[in-house]
Amino acid sequence: MLSEFKTHLAANFPFMENSQILIACSGGLDSVVLTQLLFKLKYNIAIAHCNFSLRGKESDEDALFTENVAEILDIPFHSETFNTKAYAKEHKLSTQMAARELRYVWFQEVAKNFNYAYILTAHHADDDLETFFINLSRGTGLRGLTGIPKQNEKVVRPLLNFSRDEILTYAKENNLYWREDSSNTKTDYLRNQLRLEVLPGFKKVTDKPLQNFRKTQEHLQASQALVEDYMALVYNLVISEIEEGYSINVAKISELPNTEAVLYELLHPFGFSAWEDVVNLLQAQTGKEVFSASHRLLRNRNELILTEIVENSEKNEFFIKKNQQQINNPIQLSLIPTEKIGHIDTTTVYVDADKLNYPLQLRKWQEGDVFQPFGMKGKKKLSKFFKDEKLSLVAKQKVWLLCSDNQIVWVVGHRLDDRFKITQLTKSILKISYKPTNL
Repeated sequence: MLSEFKTHLAANFPFMENSQILIACSGGLDSVVLTQLLFKLKYNIAIAHCNFSLRGKESDEDALFTENVAEILDIPFHSETFNTKAYAKEHKLSTQMAARELRYVWFQEVAKNFNYAYILTAHHADDDLETFFINLSRGTGLRGLTGIPKQNEKVVRPLLNFSRDEILTYAKENNLYWREDSSNTKTDYLRNQLRLEVLPGFKKVTDKPLQNFRKTQEHLQASQALVEDYMALVYNLVISEIEEGYSINVAKISELPNTEAVLYELLHPFGFSAWEDVVNLLQAQTGKEVFSASHRLLRNRNELILTEIVENSEKNEFFIKKNQQQINNPIQLSLIPTEKIGHIDTTTVYVDADKLNYPLQLRKWQEGDVFQPFGMKGKKKLSKFFKDEKLSLVAKQKVWLLCSDNQIVWVVGHRLDDRFKITQLTKSILKISYKPTNL
């Protein structure tokens, strides 16, 4: 196996050869073999071990064993102990998901702090087959059947081409020791049920199951690549980047065949799961919304607007002192005295400085706010102004007002108030500029 593994690394992961590598090592068979293989091939490796405190004394013994492996090989060792159950409860996660989250966040921290270029895990072909069946049982799409990726940025899985039997044979031939996780013999989790009760029978009645599975994966991955190429074309056709996030053209996407599948491919990276509600937005009225944990999808006239959910600041009012020329929070504004009027657009206005009373206020708009739009004699409710400007709900929520003595000076990025405009009597001019920032 050592020779095959060396060839496999050279062909698929040549970038690792002269890099510092962090191996996620539980002390179990797979990660011990991965560590030994890389050590024999003289890679620059270190070990990282997570103690999830889930099996009492057994977990502590795993940590001691793994540290001993590092000492024998004379390689760096990193370890961390987690209260996994408390974390799972606090974040409303299953124990498995909590452990996964804790594990990968910590691995990334260690890699960053100690300059490891890559993080290696010991997932193998049987793990990949189990994941396939798990996703299949949950009604996954094509992407969920394409298998565990060989690489996710810094995380690399070089054993995916090797079976557990090959790994076990290598360990026995080389008289290696490893720890057995007692929880792997329990059928509390779906993965263990598949590993212990379902897949052994499947392998018995299937000729060369892992080899054929790899071929199936290759076909599925090719199909997924084709879908991704098509979606790149769809993206350019139906999506526009806007200040609030992204706009999806309802008419154009509705004309495409397999509209529901297209919506899924576009939106699944943003965590949406209520797909029936998402599809219904295509026929919904303006203002209807669907949420994921991180994003909001809003029907606004002839578009769907996708925005990130951002925690609202507790502070909704900010003050600008006299002679203060720059602010960066909550938005970027510059206030520069000038002697003449230059270019004017939605991000730059010129006001009569003598009409301003300090401190100026910068606040969110509220129902009932009125102002006198530039060029108009009468006042107008902001809500009516927004409607006339065809601002979406998301866009309205992002609007800031620059005020003087509670009078609106500028609906920032939209319209100056006529009462503060430059006239023939103006003696002092203030140029106010706004720098929009996209999500």
